[in-house]
Amino acid sequence: MSDFPVTLIDLIRHGEPEGGRRYRGGRMDDPLSEKGWAQMRQAVGESHPWQQVVTSPMLRCAEFAREVSDRWSIPLSVEERFREVGFGAWEGKTSKEINQDDPLRIHRFRLEPERLRPEGAEPLDAFAGRVGGAWEELVRRHEGQHVLVVAHAGVIRMILSWVLEIPLGNLYRIQVGNAAVSRVKIEGRGAERLPLLEFHDGRL
Repeated sequence: MSDFPVTLIDLIRHGEPEGGRRYRGGRMDDPLSEKGWAQMRQAVGESHPWQQVVTSPMLRCAEFAREVSDRWSIPLSVEERFREVGFGAWEGKTSKEINQDDPLRIHRFRLEPERLRPEGAEPLDAFAGRVGGAWEELVRRHEGQHVLVVAHAGVIRMILSWVLEIPLGNLYRIQVGNAAVSRVKIEGRGAERLPLLEFHDGRL
C-alpha cells in the first residue's frame, strides 16, 4: 500500500422509486420504478472503475448495487447504517400532504432540521452518528481503493456534511437529485487525511 494513499468514493443516490416523489425514510422499502432504473443506468453508463460496491439495505439502492456488482464482478457489501433517516409521521407522505394544513411546514423543517423534526422522526444527531461511523469505517477499510456507495439523499447529505464539516442545521442546503453522483477524493491517512469534494450532483 502506498505511503500516500488516494481513496476515491463515488456516492450515488437511488433513482425514482415506484409511487413517485414522497418522503421515504428508513421504513418504506419501495423498489425502483422503470424510470428509476433508467436514471441509474444512464448516470453510470459503462463506467465500472470500482474495487468495491457498498449499498444501503433498502431495495431502491440494493437492487441496482447488485446489478453493478454482478455485471462487472465487483464485490458487494451491505451497510445497514446507510439506511435513510427515519421521517416518523411523514413516512409515505407527499410534500402536498405534509403541507396541507401549513404551506410552510417543510420549508421551516429545512431551515431548522435539528429542532423541527416530524413526530417520531430519528433525531438528527443520532443519524449523524450512525452515518458518520459507517463512513469512517468505510474509508479506513478501503483506503487506496475506488468505491461506489449507493445510498439516499439524506445519507449523502450527511456524508458531505461530515467531509466538509458543515453544521447539521445547514444540511438541507445540499441538493441531491435522483441518480446524482458525487465524488469524494481522500488524500493521505490518519491525522493528515484531506478529503476533497471533486464534484457533486453530477453524472459519471
